[in-house]
Amino acid sequence: MRKTGDRIRHALMFEGIGLALVAPLGGLIFGVPAGHFGVVAVVSTTIAMGWTYLFNLGFDHALRRLGRSLRKTPVQRVLHAVLFEAGLLCLLVPLIALYLAVPLWEAFVMDVALAGFYLVYALAFNWGYDLIFPLLPDS
Repeated sequence: MRKTGDRIRHALMFEGIGLALVAPLGGLIFGVPAGHFGVVAVVSTTIAMGWTYLFNLGFDHALRRLGRSLRKTPVQRVLHAVLFEAGLLCLLVPLIALYLAVPLWEAFVMDVALAGFYLVYALAFNWGYDLIFPLLPDS
């Protein structure tokens, strides 16, 4: 199982790279003033970092309880990414709607678009992370 320091490095790298990709384009794509979208992106990233740590820890514990290896199969990686993004969607839609003063439906559409990007990004990032920082043999 990954140690706390490794999980923190993972979360910081994941969110930092994701923010660098999303923030500059968000205002343009969604027609939101760049400053407002920047605030949404930073707040969303901060919430997502905490969610990343908690979700990944819970997912690993669930795998262990089910008697499975922590070395995820491609199907487990897809399930991991989908469940992660669904939980984050539930956390962020109300906040986006409130801050941008848009209806929940519009905030939902904005977040689904972002989640679509992050779904693919999470799959690629986590796979690459595991290749660059592999689990130790006793994990």
